[in-house]
Formats: sequence, structure tokens, C-alpha cells
Amino acid sequence: MAGQNIKLEIKLPKVPDIELVALEGLDKMSRHLGISEDKIGEAKIIVTEAVINALEYAGDENPYVNVEFTMTKEKLIILVTDYGVGFDPTSIEEPLITNKIASKNKRGWGLKLMKSMSDNFIIESGPTGTKITIIKNLV
Repeated sequence: MAGQNIKLEIKLPKVPDIELVALEGLDKMSRHLGISEDKIGEAKIIVTEAVINALEYAGDENPYVNVEFTMTKEKLIILVTDYGVGFDPTSIEEPLITNKIASKNKRGWGLKLMKSMSDNFIIESGPTGTKITIIKNLV
């Protein structure tokens, strides 16, 4: 099993709770490779956030998100792609906790959360969509 690399690609439609399908796939892959729940727990949070965000911004023309997992015993690579209008990642302000506590809008933590739990986090975005690449070390 050393060096085994397994890959899962899923096209998720814009329906409620569909991120659970991605989490189920991630769970099955990690069990197959013998990766402990505590090591995969943060990855599940990242995937949930990434899929929900991507579906929100996917738009109505292409209302789906592609999710791709490549996993070994040592590393998980997560790709989440939507086909919306994209955004400028540099325009996203870092949320300040003091402002968020006082605000009714508690949203806006997603990118910061995903970045803080990742070993590498890359956003590529343009007028035809957004691709997020997340690398999570499992050792």
C-alpha cells in the first residue's frame, strides 16, 4: 500500500446539503488508506466550506461545482472549481474579529478558515470561474 495514490472526482449540482456527498467520499478514501479521523477532521471542515462557497458563487448558468480529491497516506490535494463570474482574491479583506462580533453579518470567515487549516492554499479566479487548490499534509 506504500505510495498508493487514490483519486476521486465528483460533479456536484446546486442542491441543499450536497457537500455531504463530497465528505462521504473523503471519509471512504481516508478509511481505505487507514488515515485517522483526527487527521482528516480539518480536511472535512475545509471541504465543507470550499464546496458551500463554490456553489454559492457558481451562478445559475453553470449551477454545479467540480470537486477532486487526490490522496496518499501522507497528503491530500483538494481541488474545488466553480464556473461562476470569478472574483479578485486580493480584494477580499481579512476579517477583524472585533468587527464581526459587533456585526449582524457573521459571514466572511471562509477563506481565512480554509487558509489557516491548510498547508498550502491557492486561489485562481477569472471571468469563467474560480479554482481553489488546497494541500493538507496528513502526517
